[in-house]
Amino acid sequence: MTAELVRGQNHTLPQTRLEIRISAGAPVVAGATLGDEHGTVHGVERIAHPGSPHLPGLEVSRQAAADHRLAVDLDALPDGVHRVTVLLALPLEAGGPTRFGAVAAPFVAVTGLEGAEIATFTLTGLDTESAVAALELYRRQGGWKVRAVGQGYAGGLAAMLADQGVDRAAELAGSIQEAVARGLARSVSPPPPRTPEGDRVRHPAGPAPAPGGGQPPVRPPAAPQPEPPAAVPSGPIDYAHPRRQSAAPPPPPPAAPPAGPGQPARPVAGDATGWSMDERLYNQIWGMFEDLARTTAAYRSAVDFAESRMDQELERTLSDPRSRTGGAGDLARAQARAKRDELTGRAREALDRDLAQLAAESAVVEPALPAPYAGWDNPVWHAYRVPMEIPMALRIGDLHLPESAALRIPLLVRLPLERGIWIDSGRTASEAAAFTDSDQLHRLAMESAVLHAARLLAVYPAGEFSVHVIDPAGSASAALVPLVSSGVLAGPPASGPGGVSSVLAQLTRRVDLVQMAVRAGAADSLPPDLDPAEQLLIVNDFPHGFDDRAVTQLRYLADEGPSVGVHLLMVADREDASGFGPVLDPLWRSLLRITPVADDHLADPWVGHAWTYEPLTTPPGSGVLELVLARVAAARRTGPR
Repeated sequence: MTAELVRGQNHTLPQTRLEIRISAGAPVVAGATLGDEHGTVHGVERIAHPGSPHLPGLEVSRQAAADHRLAVDLDALPDGVHRVTVLLALPLEAGGPTRFGAVAAPFVAVTGLEGAEIATFTLTGLDTESAVAALELYRRQGGWKVRAVGQGYAGGLAAMLADQGVDRAAELAGSIQEAVARGLARSVSPPPPRTPEGDRVRHPAGPAPAPGGGQPPVRPPAAPQPEPPAAVPSGPIDYAHPRRQSAAPPPPPPAAPPAGPGQPARPVAGDATGWSMDERLYNQIWGMFEDLARTTAAYRSAVDFAESRMDQELERTLSDPRSRTGGAGDLARAQARAKRDELTGRAREALDRDLAQLAAESAVVEPALPAPYAGWDNPVWHAYRVPMEIPMALRIGDLHLPESAALRIPLLVRLPLERGIWIDSGRTASEAAAFTDSDQLHRLAMESAVLHAARLLAVYPAGEFSVHVIDPAGSASAALVPLVSSGVLAGPPASGPGGVSSVLAQLTRRVDLVQMAVRAGAADSLPPDLDPAEQLLIVNDFPHGFDDRAVTQLRYLADEGPSVGVHLLMVADREDASGFGPVLDPLWRSLLRITPVADDHLADPWVGHAWTYEPLTTPPGSGVLELVLARVAAARRTGPR
């Protein structure tokens, strides 16, 4: 039976390998401290937080999130640890809540590996506090107990850490918040929230504004999205997660019969809930993404546990002088390694089973994808026609993990775009970048930007998407040929200080006018010369050719543009922009960073794995890009066919 604790109440823990689940009404930072018998924390190396999420026996989330899973192995904690305190704090992000009294009461549950709740605690009564010690696990007479604490701190994370005896608490709190901000910048945004009935929220495009008039697309601010929880300990792997089997609106098509007795059903394309096949495929792809993330997390956690267990057994063997040498010591070491190999082998079998099922699902899903979700090598592009409405999402690349390099998951982003894109043209730490010279990286980055712009133009109805280009020194002229020669750009690429200033002024004016019209409820009074289409600005070689005023305008477009249909696609080397100092940090964090070559920098929104991103490319010698852009241009002249 679950113990529902109130503040100050404790409960005996029946096991030492646990999971702590946290649910909050807004994204929160989750961490934990390891204290002595008095609760004092001796050094930053005894604190698990997003910037340092792993400690012996403890793993916490890497980012702020509305939901967290913290993994705890009490037997693996360092010597001298008598108390594990779970901490929650509000992230210092612009526009976010600044006190727990403004959000729903956080809920904390201590569970076993199988998910059964041992004790729960709802943190009620919080008001001005921005950080809280939620609960603590503590030693008592040779066993462990959990106590509901609920101690809030109006002084925030710094005050809470200082109360536990941490030196330079304010400095550490600042570094934790900085790690949270960096994590948000590298994370793939999760799919939209679900309705109470279980289905994902659909944001239809709605009626398209007529070219030359009407109201520009205006979207409400996006709700805060959950970020990655920490990897969970090993345990039974449930392939089907709740979001893949939902009692939502139209049910998915019936799955094929099982391949044989005891075998799982054969996968079917569109085997997810949704109002249309495109939505079903979208939900199915995100389900595959989440399944691969979680089953890999279970495998990695099982391997870590096996290694930790072997190390403990070897340490016990070596601590006994009688077993350090001779046959007894050799036998103990061999047995410890054999047990490690057995555990990792069983974990690999479970992983391989799930990977085989996901690979089979991918094999039927990939050929069934519509053009916006498909790779450039998919035959669907050769039958391309300009669409009549905006699709749900757009594919911008593929993702894979080291344990399953052959299994690629499409990276889909929702449309209209909720954040801009930054294509890093600098040298990264990836192996692919190491073998590519700087000039070639920049060329590949611009070619990637052209492919993304072409996709966006292709999936929007005729005249409902406009692309502008800023190329201050004209260095991208070769890469821009497909866009320029097809005539799909809103105007010639802007170069020189005057061109940069003109384009930025035009788009800034558009954002200002639409925002004022929306606030005044007078959208129909917008000037007739204002282009109602969604706008994309490609910026090459930033920050070259940008003065302080231009940088300020660019930051404004990044912050305010997406809500009124103005988006950024920047091609830039992060190191080149370091001369501007911290003034550009908010700009970089607001954009989704991708690369022109394979690079393992993106994090999933569930367990925070580092995924290798593979950019989309056209097949060698293919004319698919020119074909698609020619049809887009023709539709603009004559209307869609």
